[in-house]
Amino acid sequence: MTELIAVAVVFFGSYHILKMISTHLLKRKLIKAQQYDRVGILEEPKSVSDESNRYPSLKWGLVALMTGLGFIIMEVLGLFNRQMIHGNDAILPIGILLVCVSAGFLIYFFIMNGKQVKK
Repeated sequence: MTELIAVAVVFFGSYHILKMISTHLLKRKLIKAQQYDRVGILEEPKSVSDESNRYPSLKWGLVALMTGLGFIIMEVLGLFNRQMIHGNDAILPIGILLVCVSAGFLIYFFIMNGKQVKK
């Protein structure tokens, strides 16, 4: 598994380095050719999503709250059956944590959709 991750990281890094170099060289050629208005074409498009700028503290607050709730649920379940939570092959804690984090994002999504409908 670590070999696969290492290969993925190397290819990901190589791709981004090559992309950065080629973009730089192309921008330089455009500037030398005095095509200043075309240099902006190479810029990454900025997302004009109002969701990313609205209530970021609400989003991460809900995620943190639900993550904490997930940890509390794991501790309470560990009191009843220690092997279920702390065993060598216990996958339940990961599932509980992922469900709680996802629930935090979903709660944020429904709150934001409710605010957009009211407008």
